[in-house]
Amino acid sequence: MSWTQPILLTCLVVLLTLTLFQGTDSTAVSDKKDSMAANPQGPLRKIFMAEADASNFFKHRSRRAAKSQDEINAEQRQRLAADKRKRDYHEEQSNEFESYAEEEHDEQDERTREKTEQWRQFHHDGLDPSYEYNRHTI
Repeated sequence: MSWTQPILLTCLVVLLTLTLFQGTDSTAVSDKKDSMAANPQGPLRKIFMAEADASNFFKHRSRRAAKSQDEINAEQRQRLAADKRKRDYHEEQSNEFESYAEEEHDEQDERTREKTEQWRQFHHDGLDPSYEYNRHTI
């Protein structure tokens, strides 16, 4: 029971510090950084622009604004490259399927030939050529 008193005391101290410092700001930023954010210098000036300039930029270039010829050409090149990749992919798939189908057909022909040869050997009666299978009907 002796350990409950230190825990209770610690909780009270934490609660007291939280209530005392509740009104303070959670961010601590120096005045030097605040002035830098308001008036950027050097490389930051190239990245960020004033709010009015940004607003004018987006008003000037809306969704329905005409694209420049360079943008149109770049999009067309991207479309053509994507179409070429699709064509190459489908041609490769077609070639693979054709080679697979050809191999399968050759294997089937070989199996048929072997079965036919085995059937002829099994049914051969010793006459050459086989009389029974070479008869012509009259």
